[in-house]
Amino acid sequence: MSDASTSPATALGRLIRYAHGYRKRIIAAVTCSILNKIFDLAPPVLIGAAVDVVVQKDESFIASFGVVDVFDQLVVLGILTVIVWGLESAFEYAFQLLWRNLAQTLQHDLRIDAYAHTQTLDAAWFQDRSTGGLMAVLNDDINQLERFLDGGANSLLQVGTTVVVVGATFFVAAPLVAVLAVLPVPIILWGSFRFQRRIAPRYKTVRERVAALNGQLANNLSGIATIRSFVREDDEVERIRRLSEDYKAANREAIKLSSAFIPLIRMAIVVGFTATLILGGWMTQTGALAVGVYSVLVFLTQRLLWPLTRLGETLDLYQRAMASTTRVLDLIDVEPTIVDGPSSFEATPKGTLHLDGVRFAYVPGRPVLDGVDLTFPAGETTAIVGATGSGKSTIVKLLLRFHDVESGAVRFDGLDVRELGLGELREAIGLVSQDVYLFDGSIAENIAYGRPDASRDAIVAAAEAAEAHEFIQSLPDGYDTVVGERGQKLSGGQRQRLSIARAVLKDPPVLILDEATSAVDNETEAAIQRSMARIAEGRTTIVIAHRLSTVRDAHTIHVLDQGAVVESGTHDALLDHDGLYARLWAVQTGERIAA
Repeated sequence: MSDASTSPATALGRLIRYAHGYRKRIIAAVTCSILNKIFDLAPPVLIGAAVDVVVQKDESFIASFGVVDVFDQLVVLGILTVIVWGLESAFEYAFQLLWRNLAQTLQHDLRIDAYAHTQTLDAAWFQDRSTGGLMAVLNDDINQLERFLDGGANSLLQVGTTVVVVGATFFVAAPLVAVLAVLPVPIILWGSFRFQRRIAPRYKTVRERVAALNGQLANNLSGIATIRSFVREDDEVERIRRLSEDYKAANREAIKLSSAFIPLIRMAIVVGFTATLILGGWMTQTGALAVGVYSVLVFLTQRLLWPLTRLGETLDLYQRAMASTTRVLDLIDVEPTIVDGPSSFEATPKGTLHLDGVRFAYVPGRPVLDGVDLTFPAGETTAIVGATGSGKSTIVKLLLRFHDVESGAVRFDGLDVRELGLGELREAIGLVSQDVYLFDGSIAENIAYGRPDASRDAIVAAAEAAEAHEFIQSLPDGYDTVVGERGQKLSGGQRQRLSIARAVLKDPPVLILDEATSAVDNETEAAIQRSMARIAEGRTTIVIAHRLSTVRDAHTIHVLDQGAVVESGTHDALLDHDGLYARLWAVQTGERIAA
C-alpha cells in the first residue's frame, strides 16, 4: 500500500512512540553501533600511519608529536592498534548484547500487549478475521520486527556511519579523489532502491505461495481421517506437490533477480576503487598527496563502498519489519466497543436475569432477536428451545455481553449489564458450551481453570458432582492425566463432563448450559442430566437445548421461532397447548412424522 499511514517512515515513528520506555537502551545500542564502526575504520588509518613512518621516518606525522625514533613510532602504532582493536571488540560485544536483548524484550512485550489487547476485542471483530491471519500478526509479524532489530538496525547505522566518517576523511585529505571515489554511491543507492522495488512483488508472491502451501498442509493434517476414509491419499499428495511446485517456481524467480544484485553493484564499486588507485597514485607520484594518506584512501575506499552492496538486503529487511510493525500496531490500536461499565453489584448477585425488549442483528437489517422479553427467575431452571437459527445461542452471547443489544436491555438483578464491569458480570455466570475448550494440561488443571487456587479435594468434589470422577480414576494418571490439545485424548462425553465440573467448581450464581448434551450418546446424556439436576439446585440455571428431553423438568420453557418468543410454559402445559413445542416433541419422540 502506498498510503502515507502505512509508509515505513510512519511505521518507524509509531514504533518509536510505542518503544518510548526503551529510550535509554535504544540510545545505548545506537551509540555502541556507531563507536564500533568508528573504531572498525581506524585500522586503515593506522596502516597509512605505518607507511608514513617507513617512508617519512623522522618527518612522519607521528614524529610531529615528539616521537622521532622510527622504532619508537612503530611501538606507538602497535599500542594504538591494540587499543583500537580492543575498543572495537568491546563495542561490538556491547552492541550485539544491547540490540539482541532489546529485540527479545521488545518482541516479547509487543506480543504480550497485542495478545492481551486481542482478548478485549468484541466478538463481532473476530467474525471478520481468520485465526491464521491473527496468528500471522502475533507470531510472524512480530518475529519479522525482531529480525530487523537483531541485525538490520545495526547494519543501517553502521552503513550511515561509514559514509559520514569515510566521506569526511576523503574530502579533508583529497577532495578531487573523494569526488571520484564517491561517484558510484548514487548508482549503488539507486540500484538498491530499484532492486528493492523489483524484488518486493516477487517476495510477495513467494509469501502468498508458501501461505497457500502451509494452509493446505494444515487443512490436510486436521482432516487426515477423512482423507483416508475416502482413499484420497494420492490425490492429496498431488495437490501438495502442485502447491509446492508453485512455491518453488516463485522462489526461482526471486532468486534469479536477487542473485544478480551484488555482482552488478560490485562493478559499480570497481569504478570508485579504480579512480582512487589511479588518481590517488598519480597525485602521490607528483607529491600532491602523501604516501601514507594514499594508503589510507585506498583501504577506506573498500570500507566505504563494499558495505553498500548489502544495502538492498538491509532495506528489504527494514521494509518488511515496518510493514509488520504497521500490522501489529494497527491491531493494538483497534478500540473495543464493549468496555467495562461504571457500576458494580451492591451485594452478592442473586441471579435474576431479564431481557427487556431486546433487538439484535449480526447483519444490519436482518434481526436475529426482535423485541424479545424474557425473565430468568433467581434459583429456577429456565429452558430456551427452538429450531436452529431461532436465536437461542445469541441470547447466551448477550447475557455474557459478548455482544451488546441494538435496542432494549439485558438486566442482571435489575442492573443493565452495560453498566457492570465485564469481569464482574462474567464471574457471576458459569458457561457450559457444546464447544468444550480444554487446554493441553492435566485433568485437574482443566477443572480448576476458573479457580487455579482450588484444592484437590474441591476439584474431586466438582468432578463427582459432574459424574466425571469414575472415568477420571480409570485413567492411567487419574487427575494428573494430560488431556492433549483441545482434550483430544478424551471422548466427547468425557470432555463435556469436565466442562460441567469446571463450572461447578467456579460456583457462580448463574449457570448457562448451551447445548451441553448435543454431541453425546444417550447414556452420557443421562449422566449429564443427573449432574445438571444436582448443580442446578439453588442457582439460576438457563438451559439452551435442541433435545427437548433435557428440558422437560425445567420450571419454565420458552420456545423461540425466528427471533421471537412464541410459547412459554412447563413441559406438560406446552404439550397441551399443541403448538410449536408439541410438534417438535412429536418429531423427536417419533410420535409424529414432520410434514
